[in-house]
Amino acid sequence: MRPPVVAAQGDRSFWLQSIGADAVTPPLQGTQACDVAIVGGGYAGLWTALRIKEQAPDARITILEADFCGSGASGRNGGQVHSWFAEIDMLRDLVGKDDALMLCRATADAIEELKSLQDNGIIDMDLRLDGWLWTASSTAQEGAWSKAYDLCRSLGEEHFRKLDSADILQRTGSSASYTGIIEDRAGTVQPAKLAVGLRQLALSKGVVIHERSPVLEITPGQTARLRTAQGTLSANKVVLAANAWLSAIPELHPYLYVVSSQVIATAPAADILNEIGWVGGASICDAQQHVLYYQRTPSGQVIFGRGTGGISYRDRIDSSFNRSGDNGLDNIRELHRVYPQLKNIPVHYDWSGPIDCTAEHLPVFGHLRNEPNIFYAVGFNGTGIAQAPVAGRIMASLVLAKDDRWSRCGLVGIERRTKLPPEPLRYVGAKIVRRAIRRKNDAEIINRKPDFITRFLASLAP
Repeated sequence: MRPPVVAAQGDRSFWLQSIGADAVTPPLQGTQACDVAIVGGGYAGLWTALRIKEQAPDARITILEADFCGSGASGRNGGQVHSWFAEIDMLRDLVGKDDALMLCRATADAIEELKSLQDNGIIDMDLRLDGWLWTASSTAQEGAWSKAYDLCRSLGEEHFRKLDSADILQRTGSSASYTGIIEDRAGTVQPAKLAVGLRQLALSKGVVIHERSPVLEITPGQTARLRTAQGTLSANKVVLAANAWLSAIPELHPYLYVVSSQVIATAPAADILNEIGWVGGASICDAQQHVLYYQRTPSGQVIFGRGTGGISYRDRIDSSFNRSGDNGLDNIRELHRVYPQLKNIPVHYDWSGPIDCTAEHLPVFGHLRNEPNIFYAVGFNGTGIAQAPVAGRIMASLVLAKDDRWSRCGLVGIERRTKLPPEPLRYVGAKIVRRAIRRKNDAEIINRKPDFITRFLASLAP
């Protein structure tokens, strides 16, 4: 296994720093045993543990987390909560109409589950279901949502409404985007609060968690052995839920690519935001190829993120994936385009994180080819808050050998997925395509048409 490079305290996300998130459980020491070992203490690992406990309360489950629960993608993301209905066309193409509908509806149910956890005082996560907006701020972006919107309507699923410029201005306080759609039962969350809340919930259910315990090696077998720096854990079954770091596993590497996403958080600016009318908790995306996403926090900071497509050779995730090399300047430029009123508001935090991607932009679940007791959940493509509870159901069914709609769903099995080019072609090609996408975005945002070569190279992105 390839242990992650832990982010320094100052490189942690605003979400994590604002609540002082850190490890609360001891590292693995000595020799221990369990029924199910889970590698990774983020959303996918925690939800898998909770779903297994729902069906098998006596199961002995141990989570090994390299840093602390939520320190990876689960505590670094943009805090946007929306269902899989935004990807229903891609799901339909991959798994068929019936499974696509089942999975989309399950993510909508997961949003209601999150609301119930908050309403019942179990997890305080700052969940605000004020809508998720998918918008266009240039002519090239118009209609990016059409496939998903039209398919939903043809299937009788009224999950989106169209918005005009006045609607968007009223909800966001910005005139940069002028057309789009909204998923009403969606919104924003404080992702680090959700992660540490899930950690506490798992502990209360009897799940054993060892933080600061990166897994250095897994020895397969009927009883697998997981070695850390200070201990060894024996397990009948193993779940790999370590996000982008699973790209180091040779069997999975051909299907995965890792890119960076960069996020900034401003100083509190509630007075300005209130003045321009941005008072709600909606999440907003615009349809650039390197997607832009943002929200206003309850205390008046602006969270502004962008998928940058930053990559590394052989997906070696180093410290550059913990913090952007430009101090957030690219995001700041876009922030000032969308909100020129914030030009004098300082940016207090900037951070990055790796995203595990597949060519289909949808996760994949299964077990390693020759190891039927080592399972994996990977490829969330930066969309996981409402999707991880569903992933947990799929993984629980696989681990418990259930024959049900979850274990049979079309996201299980990597064989039908698209393989990516080998190195060094993958790295060189990705660098060329990334530059083309950035040129394309920069031209289109001012309604200029990129040249043919730029358009062609950008079209080669998975």
